[in-house]
Parts: sequence; structure tokens; C-alpha cells
Amino acid sequence: MTGNDFVVTPWEVRGDVDYGKLIEKFGTKRIDEKLLLRIKKHSKELHPMLRRDIFYSHRGFDRALTEYENGNPFVLYTGRGPSGHTHLGHLMPWIFTKYLQDTFKTKLLFQITDDEKFLLNERLSLDDTRDFAYENILDIIALGFDPKNTEIFLDTELIKSQYKLALKVAKKITFSTIKATFGFSDSSNIGMIFFTSIQSVPCFLESERRGKDVPVLIPCAIDQDPHFRLTRDVAERIGYPKPSLVHCKFFPSLQGSDKMSASSQESCIYTVDSPSTARKKIMNAFTGGQETIKEQREKGGNPDVCSVYQYLLYIFEDDDRKIKEQYEQCRCGELICGDHKKYLSEKVETFLVRHQENREKAKDRIEEYMVRD
Repeated sequence: MTGNDFVVTPWEVRGDVDYGKLIEKFGTKRIDEKLLLRIKKHSKELHPMLRRDIFYSHRGFDRALTEYENGNPFVLYTGRGPSGHTHLGHLMPWIFTKYLQDTFKTKLLFQITDDEKFLLNERLSLDDTRDFAYENILDIIALGFDPKNTEIFLDTELIKSQYKLALKVAKKITFSTIKATFGFSDSSNIGMIFFTSIQSVPCFLESERRGKDVPVLIPCAIDQDPHFRLTRDVAERIGYPKPSLVHCKFFPSLQGSDKMSASSQESCIYTVDSPSTARKKIMNAFTGGQETIKEQREKGGNPDVCSVYQYLLYIFEDDDRKIKEQYEQCRCGELICGDHKKYLSEKVETFLVRHQENREKAKDRIEEYMVRD
């Protein structure tokens, strides 16, 4: 989707994203209080990403809950395109997916789209995307997903199991539909034109395995919705239930734009960054503060555009009371940007130390999670 001042596609996010307009254009539904109350019935408490409107949109999440309540639990499905090292923005939907897995005690299919990144990026070989895939898998495992209830797979390593289902999807999607949805041209490679068929497969894989309709819930950033709109359009025509989706906003860039970008190293923090590197990036981050401490005290800052505040809001501060306090203290000038950066740095450094320890341990656990043909 292209707006007057922003662009959102599965491969590019640029500009000042209007999330309300995305709901209108994509035809999704906002997560409302009624749905939040239904989710809360099954969990001890709502995840901060739900409380703070970060996971804010859905397609059929209510239907997935109804199936669950009627004794037909949904399977979770999410993914990763391995074009580089994992950054904190990639972790956000995975953290929420783990919350759903823990809450609903359900199976997770984790698709690694090494094929897509090879097709999309001229500079990446299949060996490159495979290497990045296995690096990224360490980060997935480090988050603590249940190995008995999680299947991770590379498309190129599970293609035999996926291909027949991909063909069923491909037969029902026309080239004109793909072009209209993604903006492909006659110069686009035919692999990318076919790829939505592959990304659709985990929506139907468990139904095929069990020989019955199995609901699927997909937590993802909203830029991935176009793929699954097409999947939902063909699902019932090929004999499977429509998948449900729950969408998050984009994790902010340290440089003040709407989405952290792996192509700009200073805009993001990688899970393999040292704590000192992360601290340096945070101390150079864009804030909503004034140019001097004196002006900050007099005029206050703007936390709504501050990447430091957004980092805390999205991932690194679970306490809603503290988040509210920081917002108000920034607005009135009581909170100075340097102090706020130091506060965030300590939290990120603590996270990285723990995550990197778990990541190292994950090297011996990869086979507990992987499925291949």
C-alpha cells in the first residue's frame, strides 16, 4: 500500500505510517475492548503489546478464539526472512508469539523463507540465506519456545512436504492478482511471483497432516498482510479454513523513522551486538528532546517521536505505571534525554547479556526444533 506520505509493502516500509489508514486500506479490524476481554479470559494478564495497542489489528482472531473455546485449538504460524542478522525489531512479534504459545499451550510452525530472500536480493546466494537462517534460528530458540510444541523449518529443506500444497494455492491465484497486490512488473522474476504460494503453505500444513480442519493464527507485522489476504481468498476454494491474523505495528528506528531497518546499522540493535555497541547506538539515538537541558526543562520534550521512549514502550518496560510516568516527566521537562538513554541502555544491555547466553546454548539444541524432508 502506498499512502500520500508512506509506503508499506512486504519488502519495504518508508515514511510516516498511518496505522489507522492501513486498517482501512487493508480491510482489517482494530483489536477492540471486547476482543481484549476474550483474550484476557485465557491469560493471567494481557501482554503489554496488547495493552499498549502495539498488536492492534486482526483478521479473524475472534474466530480462532471461538474454535479454541469449542475444543478445536489453533496452531500458531510465524516466520523470518533470513537476509542478515536478527535485530530487536524482528524479536517483537516472536516475543508476542511465545506469549500466545504459553497462554494457549499450542503448536507453533516457524517458517524460514530462505527461498524468498534469495529471490529478492541479488547479492545473496542460497548459501548466504541458509547461513543467515541458522544464525536467526539461534535467536528464535533463545527466546524459549517449547521444543515439544515448535517446528522450525527452512523452505528449501521442507519443500517436498510443502510443494503440493503450494501448487494448490498457485493454481487459484492469477498473475494479474499478484501484480495488483504487490506491484510486480514484467521484469519481476517468476520466483517472487510464485512465492506467496509457498508462504501460504503453513496455513494448511497441519490440516493436511491431521486430515481435518485445523485453525491457524498468524502473529506478524502488518506489512505481511497482503500475502495472507490472498491466502484467505483461496483457502476455502482448495478445501481448508481461512487463517486468522493478528498484526503489530513496526518497531521504531533509533534514528526516528517508523521502522528499524537492517540495512542501516545505526538504526537498529542486533542480537549479536556487544552491550557496549548497543549502548553507543542508544546514546546517539534520536529523541523528542530540546537542544539544551535548559530548554528541555522549560519546554519539555515529545515522547511520541522519541525512539528511546518507544523502545521502552514496545519491549523494554513492562510496568505500565513507569511508562506513564516517563511519558509525563518527558512532556513536562523533568526527564532529561541523557538520563532516559542511560535507563534504556541498562535494560538493553541486561537483555543482550541474557539473550546471548541463551543463544550460545541454543547451538546444541537446534535439532530439537528442526523439521526437514
